[in-house]
Amino acid sequence: MIRLKNELENVKTVAVAGHIRPDGDCTGSCLAVYSYLQENFPEISVDVYLEAVNPNFLFLKGADQVKTSCVEDKKYDLFISLDASDKERLGEAVKYLETAEKTLCIDHHITNTGFAGENWIDAQASSTSELAYQMMEEERISRETAEALYMGIVHDTGVFQYTNTTEKTMQIAGKLMAKGIDFSRIIEDTFYRKTYVQNQVLGRALMESILLLDGKIIVGRIRQKDMDFYGVGPADLDGIVSQLRVTAGVEVAIFLYETGTQEYKASLRSNGIVDVSSVCAYFGGGGHVKAAGCTMHGSLYDVVNNLTLHIEQQLKEDKEE
Repeated sequence: MIRLKNELENVKTVAVAGHIRPDGDCTGSCLAVYSYLQENFPEISVDVYLEAVNPNFLFLKGADQVKTSCVEDKKYDLFISLDASDKERLGEAVKYLETAEKTLCIDHHITNTGFAGENWIDAQASSTSELAYQMMEEERISRETAEALYMGIVHDTGVFQYTNTTEKTMQIAGKLMAKGIDFSRIIEDTFYRKTYVQNQVLGRALMESILLLDGKIIVGRIRQKDMDFYGVGPADLDGIVSQLRVTAGVEVAIFLYETGTQEYKASLRSNGIVDVSSVCAYFGGGGHVKAAGCTMHGSLYDVVNNLTLHIEQQLKEDKEE
């Protein structure tokens, strides 16, 4: 375990960064660490680097201070990577990792092999926000920091319904609730609430989805021209793969959206039998046993065929056992 107070000796400047296309856990853990350092160590200068923050997350303290550009050539005493499974996932902020005097990697992705000077990778943790909480001194966590941590845990546990939710997760969530946060609003406004257009895109993906392997795999996709028509970006597609996953009889859900010419971002969710992290790792991605992603190249037919081939193999092996 890494404790933040033990890592700050002789540290005057800190950079905090998460992975590209930041989700709730990434954003929550980064802003929690940022606000915790600012509140408890005012003598330290802290910068947080993320791509554009999801509008639903802008209520979090420090969201308006996020740096989305890495044009400055700065050298930090300490660089803290949160929720990034490899250094390439840090995007442009990787340059600050490479020049920092000291580096920390805090993550819960099983595919993370450790790329920093010090690494705390716990694949059993529900979220990076759960680990971030444990790095802090509980009595020094403010309500604002607790809001960010709680939101991160909520998003990576699917509001405590995924199997990565443990007794420890619930204990930590309870302690964060005791800080006086409006936990029901956080859940409703950041996890469930969708815009009309987001619901339209979800409906489009569900309506055009297909079943493969006798209904064991469901595939949904959104084309670039669809995204342009609805005026949506990647952040508006959150939750589609999870909705596909709950289809009766499905073992694996695949959701694809175009990111370039014959380039797709693939998100996979498993209901238990298939280890989708190993599937995505084969194609240069990563994640968790039941939730993972990767970038694929080729035609839509090629991408679906390549993914289903690996999934089918695992399903056959399970059947033989």
